[in-house]
Amino acid sequence: MFKPVNKNEQRLKRHRRMRFQIKGTPERPRLNVYRSNKQIYAQIIDDVNQVTLAQANSREIEGINGSNVEGAKKVGELVAKRAIEKNIVAVVFDRGGYLYHGRIQALADAAREAGLKF
Repeated sequence: MFKPVNKNEQRLKRHRRMRFQIKGTPERPRLNVYRSNKQIYAQIIDDVNQVTLAQANSREIEGINGSNVEGAKKVGELVAKRAIEKNIVAVVFDRGGYLYHGRIQALADAAREAGLKF
């Protein structure tokens, strides 16, 4: 029996449980979010063909801090812009086992405002 020891193991357990239900298809790829203490990363993934279609992270944007809500908003806008350039409009949101709160929510809201539908 797997017994989680720390918060990250608990998050990974939640993420594994969610991934049974969330699948990225070519028509609706998966918008995956990973957040570290200092950065935030977002990828749009087609799970059928096992390919990343678009990505963005806080490290590539000059002058933003990835550990706050404003940085997450910028990453959400950037990943949505890159997805729309590749004719991806609808996605399935995969919050990666994190609570839908704070930086995760800010990234999702910014991506919606930039034109992604989920």
